[in-house]
Amino acid sequence: MKILQEFKEFAVKGNVIDLAVGVIIGGAFGKIVTSLVNDIIMPPIGALLGEINFKELKIPLVNTENITDEAKLAEVPYLKYGAFINTVLDFLIVALCIFFMVKGINHLRRITEKEKKKEEVAAAPTEKECPHCLSQVPIKATRCKYCTSELKATSSNA
Repeated sequence: MKILQEFKEFAVKGNVIDLAVGVIIGGAFGKIVTSLVNDIIMPPIGALLGEINFKELKIPLVNTENITDEAKLAEVPYLKYGAFINTVLDFLIVALCIFFMVKGINHLRRITEKEKKKEEVAAAPTEKECPHCLSQVPIKATRCKYCTSELKATSSNA
């Protein structure tokens, strides 16, 4: 029973749900980046290099000079370095996108922290604690209104 309870706590915690959402969003983001690379970035690069389609760049691993049959030619093993180049470009673009996303999030976080600090400075204390009876009294008070003890007027936490 304890294992079941521990599993329930683990599965329901926000971290597991956040991870699941992250994986799902990551998969969708991967499709977007793949489309960006294949449909937007690679065609101009291919055009600049003379209509080269990177996905079709390959080297046969056996001699294909004597093979005339298309079916046999399709069965020949190839070293598909063009597909590898595409995959590397996919990775670099994903890494670049994530870098800019994290950079933007960090920038927003710094702005939020600055605003919080400004609010904390603006919300200066208006009360202080009486050292004798521990009651809250106005910060400018020279005597406690509860126990009538003398207080230091200049100190915020006398």
